[in-house]
Amino acid sequence: MTSMPELVAIFNGFGGIASVLVAGGALFEATDLGESSAQFTISTAASGIIGAVTFFGSIIAFLKLAEFVKKSWSGVAVKALNALLSLGCLGASAWLVIEPGSHEAYWMAVALAALLGIFLVVPIGGADMPVVIAFLNSCSGLAAAATGFVLGNNILIIAGSLVGASGLILTQIMCKAMNRSLGNVFFGDVGDAATDVGSDEQVYAGKVKSTSADEVAMLFDTARRVVIVPGYGMAVAQAQHAVCDLANELETRGVDVEYAIHPVAGRMPGHMNVLLAEAEVPYEKLVEMDAINPSFQQTDVVLVIGANDVVNPLARQADSGPIAGMPILDVDKARTVVVVKRSLSPGFAGIPNPLFAADNSLMFFGSAKEAVLDLVAAVKES
Repeated sequence: MTSMPELVAIFNGFGGIASVLVAGGALFEATDLGESSAQFTISTAASGIIGAVTFFGSIIAFLKLAEFVKKSWSGVAVKALNALLSLGCLGASAWLVIEPGSHEAYWMAVALAALLGIFLVVPIGGADMPVVIAFLNSCSGLAAAATGFVLGNNILIIAGSLVGASGLILTQIMCKAMNRSLGNVFFGDVGDAATDVGSDEQVYAGKVKSTSADEVAMLFDTARRVVIVPGYGMAVAQAQHAVCDLANELETRGVDVEYAIHPVAGRMPGHMNVLLAEAEVPYEKLVEMDAINPSFQQTDVVLVIGANDVVNPLARQADSGPIAGMPILDVDKARTVVVVKRSLSPGFAGIPNPLFAADNSLMFFGSAKEAVLDLVAAVKES
């Protein structure tokens, strides 16, 4: 499950490159037979351009998700380059339509689209990867639908259209969850960290309070309502089964336990839902952000497991930066917040989290799985 986002990115890319090669092969065949129409050439150009953007953009997304590429290049120069590449793709497409037998025009469009796919995704910060994955999934479907027109295959047109439409809807849901537009994700310089956040020392200033499994178990003893917030750290540690065991143990003691799910927690859409479903957590226990946020003030203990950016209060306070204005889970409004994390290192957005130093927060340092197993043992002994 830890590498599932990377696998999804690669699958999106393979769909795109398949469309490029199939449309290119169809163009060679049509040229040999001397049969080509305006619909055929336009569909071929669309398939090649969208497919190339999808493939090479997915490769960059894979490298970012796998943390082989960590720097996000942004600025006016990249935006200008993307604009020029887009115009070049349109120009090569027009050349192909005017001269249907020109293989050079097709492969020039593909080459320019490949560069466009690279430079579209390179500037995007890691916190926006769920949006990118959803968008590239949509692009792979649109490329397949265009290839369906190239081949005259109605099934491919319908299947590609379904994937493209559902991907666009999911992309819109992801953007809404982050309070941003798709244009802002791709062109808003969101890879740059906020300049007014301050350093870790300024944010934490020696206020961080460490805790232990026994102390957290004592909090659970007096709690009536506990909310668990899963994050990517839970996926890395493969702690979902231990988390389910902890929730079951608390429920046998009469504690009301729910899971708060942020739409962009993890590194692909629905990442936390899939993890918890694997651990057989009842679906009705998974509560979306908008539904659970009003109830945090009536929550005794919030257990944050490996989440960071989606619970960072700076999203409500900062005027600029990678998460400014992003809707978050309002865990800081609960009576007590326990954060399970290896260290105070920043999340994928690269900024510190004031929640770690809040008066009502306790840090439980350690691997998510080991920490939760210690909690299970401590709760049973309490």
